Amino acid sequence: MIKNAAKTAIRKGGRTRTSVRARGRQTTADRGRLAASTVFDQIRDMILSLTLAPGMVLSRAELARRFGVSQTPVRDALMRLSAEGLVEVFPQHATVVSLIDLTAARQAHFLRRSLELEVVRALAISHDLSMVSALRDSLESQREFARQGDLKAFSDADRMFHRIMYEAAGVPDMWQLMHRSCGQLDRLRRLNLPDLCKIETVLADHKAILDAIADRQPEIAQAFLRKHLSGTLANIEALSARFPKYMRSEPAEVSAEPAAAVLTL
Repeated sequence: MIKNAAKTAIRKGGRTRTSVRARGRQTTADRGRLAASTVFDQIRDMILSLTLAPGMVLSRAELARRFGVSQTPVRDALMRLSAEGLVEVFPQHATVVSLIDLTAARQAHFLRRSLELEVVRALAISHDLSMVSALRDSLESQREFARQGDLKAFSDADRMFHRIMYEAAGVPDMWQLMHRSCGQLDRLRRLNLPDLCKIETVLADHKAILDAIADRQPEIAQAFLRKHLSGTLANIEALSARFPKYMRSEPAEVSAEPAAAVLTL
């Protein structure tokens, strides 16, 4: 009986040690996924803010050093960004921040307009005061960042204004779909943003949309949203003329020498 008890204890101990090892492996895997997700979000944000400009050659090693991770999560993040069309990976050659694809930007605009017209209509028909209050707070944050000249913070607050509407309308997954589909359009908007008149227009549009929602006027809310979302595409020709090296309207071809600026951190 004592021998059997000892065997049982040994078996339990073996399972315990195995379980600890398994938990250790799982924790390491979870940390790896967290690192890859964090690296992805940060590189994506740098691309959308044009900190990493279209055409810039990226170095996995330098990115890994910047974020304090191995090259594996950097590689995984770059592959996800490639799937969104924000980077181009040329095997055994280079990884480059993609040029702004004007065709993809137009399609993203069509998707966003279709979704948000329904979102603002739904909110204007039925909403609670907490949502209106959240949008007013967001709008005030945008005004403050505009006064400070902080374009990055202004862009983030602008994005949050729209996200609040999607979540209030009960379609947060549609926000994620739109957000991941609009990288090209967001870069165009960022190019357009430094113009002070553009910032003032964004603020005025947001206030008009918010007021129409608060007053329960769905058609007016949709009209102001349609105007708001049309601004960037209306300026495509002017932006293309100002930033010709950042744009493309045809699929990219692999170049023997992607002679763009190399990432320096």
